[in-house]
Amino acid sequence: MGNHDIEAFRELIFGYYEGNARDLPWRRTSYPYAILVSEVMLQQTQVSRVIPKYEAFMRLFPDVEALAAASLAEVLSAWSGLGYNRRAKSLKNAAETIVAEHCGRVPDTLEALTALPGIGHATAAQILAFAFGVPVPFIETNIRSVYIHEFFGDAEGIPDSAILPLVEATLDRDDPRTWYYAIMDYGTHLKATLPNPSRRSAHHAKQSKFEGSLRQVRGALLRELTVRPGQGLDALVFATGFELDRVSTALDALLAEGFLGESDGLYRIA
Repeated sequence: MGNHDIEAFRELIFGYYEGNARDLPWRRTSYPYAILVSEVMLQQTQVSRVIPKYEAFMRLFPDVEALAAASLAEVLSAWSGLGYNRRAKSLKNAAETIVAEHCGRVPDTLEALTALPGIGHATAAQILAFAFGVPVPFIETNIRSVYIHEFFGDAEGIPDSAILPLVEATLDRDDPRTWYYAIMDYGTHLKATLPNPSRRSAHHAKQSKFEGSLRQVRGALLRELTVRPGQGLDALVFATGFELDRVSTALDALLAEGFLGESDGLYRIA
């Protein structure tokens, strides 16, 4: 890719962003803890659903010490409605690690961030860009859509390994925060106005159906036990309305993952 192509691409992205930037609450701050919370919430969840949850969560747990000191039940209650409850547990565990090993400061290196529970490369790179202004190439769904649409024509089965060099070549290293916000907003625009370009990615997979899934059973159990702890299997079957074997399977998994504790046949949030 030549310098002329890079500049033309940047002009396209910033031109769109100038008149269409989204005003999102986590974009009004560079507080590393707030960025950490927002990025974990945004994993696999739409922005519109995250906004009210993020604002309420930050009121309840305004800093990493508050989150680390909270009970898992309190965190799950605040998280309820976002789904993928493993993220809530991982975020609380990450806060505990930050307090114990980093003196309460969100780390500012890729190595230290990816060592935290639930933080992969893309999430760590976004924290570095948005909180610390560190330019690290990464790919997420909106970024993937932009590069596929702009650089790959009608090609199918495009791997991220073909996209990443383009991300690196075009990255605005002086202001990665604004650049990534701009390219994500352009990607959101493309997906709203065109057939989703990411469907042509080699890594595209449809999200599994939630209704009737084990994930739905798990979420129902966690909500029920957050509100009414100390229930047995039969009571939970009645309260959630799911079949006995599915509730039992979900309870076993939640116990194994550390979400729940059990004593004398009664279950509680760990």
